[in-house]
Amino acid sequence: MTDASIHLKAETEVALAAASDLRAWDAVRVSVLGKAGRLTALLKELGRLPPEVRRERGVGLNRLRDELTAAIEARRQALDAAALDARLAAERIDPTLPPRPRPAGLIHPISRTADEIIAIFGAMGFSVAEGPDVETDWHNFGALNIPGHHPARADHDTFYLPAIGDAPPPVLRTHTSPVQIRTMLEQAPPIRVIAMGRTYRADHDATHSPMFHQCEGLVIDRAITLGHLKGCVTDFLRAFFGLSGLPVRFRASYFPFTEPSMEVDIGWNRRTGELGGGGDWLEILGSGMVHPRVLANCGIDPRQWQGFAFGMGVERITMLKGNIADLRPFFDSDIRWLRHHGANPLAPATLHERA
Repeated sequence: MTDASIHLKAETEVALAAASDLRAWDAVRVSVLGKAGRLTALLKELGRLPPEVRRERGVGLNRLRDELTAAIEARRQALDAAALDARLAAERIDPTLPPRPRPAGLIHPISRTADEIIAIFGAMGFSVAEGPDVETDWHNFGALNIPGHHPARADHDTFYLPAIGDAPPPVLRTHTSPVQIRTMLEQAPPIRVIAMGRTYRADHDATHSPMFHQCEGLVIDRAITLGHLKGCVTDFLRAFFGLSGLPVRFRASYFPFTEPSMEVDIGWNRRTGELGGGGDWLEILGSGMVHPRVLANCGIDPRQWQGFAFGMGVERITMLKGNIADLRPFFDSDIRWLRHHGANPLAPATLHERA
């Protein structure tokens, strides 16, 4: 080994020992093994030496390169280990400290109401039926005995989609009643279902939304009467609002798909908004006995079977129960509003929620 090689090895070892971080280490590595490094320069000089000297000098330089490479790598590993130790010491945590508080997730009021409705009617023996959001004109209107001149068919009330061929244009369903039609077409009576889902109407203000949720119920059997309808609806309203003495009134009305038809009112205080008292009445849902023509449209003999149906807005009863005055924040995705009106999923259910 030449004097230059001996000096290079000694100086490299001193420089590596002095390198306190990876940046200093990399500077040593580049100064020795880089393209312009000192060892690289010695290797380039081999070409100018006589063959017998070149061979001997080359063996020594290659051995030196291996030794320096090993020394440089060993120093890198030592620096990596020291850096890891320092990081572990700096990031050490105390497991005895209390955890940082994190805001708990809440259930949206609409989802909470839907769960309660399903639980209450489930206890009455109802199952849940579903259907598509995009419906045919026949399922949404025709089968439900809604005539062609009915205002619900107007463009300013209903969202129509482009027509396909000569068929009437499909619609975004204006109610969940088409689910009742599909159920009666697919399932032989007796039938006891509720239909819950999104519906669409061209309306938007503090109490209306272009997209909202409805829940409808349908019962078909051989000996169903208005008494069954009144008992079912009354029991549901009293269970949902948690008021066993909630006044419920049935008032004659008209719907194309029921005969007779009734609006359902509940007692409330117009001045304070309190449910169950005050001497005032508030309309809450529509109901009636299924029209014989609707049964016949679905292949059910109205001389042997009859039934009742009812429908309500999920947002509406949620607003009444939660004392919420404006419908629009339901769909604004405002986390502050949800923290105020959302339901705690870990809170114990009330008696009527467990019913």
